Amino acid sequence: MQDRVRKAVFPVAGLGTRFLPATKAIPKEVLPLVDRPLIQYAIDEARAAGIDEFIFVTAKGKSALEDYFDSAPEIERSLREKGKTDLLKALEPSEMPSGAIAYVRQQEALGLGHAVWCARRLIADEPFAVVLPDDVIEADTPCLAQMVEAYAEYRGAIVAAMEVPKDQIKSYGVLDVEADHGSVVKMKGMVEKPDPDKAPSNLAVIGRYILPPSVLDNLSQMKRGAGGEIQLTDAIADEIEAGRPVHGFRFAGRRFDCGSKQGYLQATVAFALARPDLAGEFADFLASTVEYARAAQ
Repeated sequence: MQDRVRKAVFPVAGLGTRFLPATKAIPKEVLPLVDRPLIQYAIDEARAAGIDEFIFVTAKGKSALEDYFDSAPEIERSLREKGKTDLLKALEPSEMPSGAIAYVRQQEALGLGHAVWCARRLIADEPFAVVLPDDVIEADTPCLAQMVEAYAEYRGAIVAAMEVPKDQIKSYGVLDVEADHGSVVKMKGMVEKPDPDKAPSNLAVIGRYILPPSVLDNLSQMKRGAGGEIQLTDAIADEIEAGRPVHGFRFAGRRFDCGSKQGYLQATVAFALARPDLAGEFADFLASTVEYARAAQ
């Protein structure tokens, strides 16, 4: 079995209903965060972790997502003729080598676990990453690169995790911790979307995973979990029951839930302020806007 994590699965079949009507015309993964679509941040993070094979689990209406990673000879030729080398360089991250990206269809919306299972033939017998583009993580060392380093030591399944407020627990898969070693915790179970009063912890799974191929066997059982869907957390919990190692990983960084309007707006502000070419004028605008809003109250 291949030891190095070379493949990543990007489940992008969702309808993006929280961003209607915009997502009536474009996939939510193509919505721009400053000047790059959300999917570009996910791809860049995966590349930084050494991933070189990218598997997109898509659905009808995602052609704009596929087109984004295609070549754009007419645009490139126009920019070259006009000497706009800075814009040509800006296009480079969106260009992928032929064959680096594969697309598979999820015909029915049966849950995250089902989406990952749809990629099973392309994953084969290798460890693989799962990256949810909705979760954008600002970090000095990209989150998935941190996890790959931890995987080299611990093996098995590793899930990114963070503490969440009690009133948000019911929206997440939650870790049942056996031993806490700081950034890495050994797990004895996982519970999908528990009642906050019955949750084993407030340490929640977020959208980064490194998984062994045995998880695909668990998913093949097609067991329905929370919401009647095939849950990835249930398949990971099956690893624990089988006696295989599963760890949670507290990553260093700040996570934004760009699947929600609030998180998307917060990420836009944070990433704009992190840009030297935008920060100064944008920070002044934010300060004046806040001052104006307070004065109007």
